[in-house]
Amino acid sequence: MSPLDRPRFTIGYIGVLLALLALSALDPEGLSKARRNEAEAQRLAAENTALEQHVARLRREVKALQGDPGALERAARELGYVKPGEVVYDLDVGRAP
Repeated sequence: MSPLDRPRFTIGYIGVLLALLALSALDPEGLSKARRNEAEAQRLAAENTALEQHVARLRREVKALQGDPGALERAARELGYVKPGEVVYDLDVGRAP
């Protein structure tokens, strides 16, 4: 390559690079799709973080239910269970007789 051809080669290279960049930006499967994919990836990462926190809470709850009789009783009462011999009074004020 002669010294005179080098500037032409550089200009041609930059021109082709700019043309490819423009085509990528205008192509529906190009830059706009990459931006959509990036936004979707961020949304999924946030959802994954929330799910990981939920799983951690559930694991703590399971551990408490396995080793703490008080936690087990609270969970059973939340489900509506009562001990034998207990009387349950339903004080639902909004209900008509």
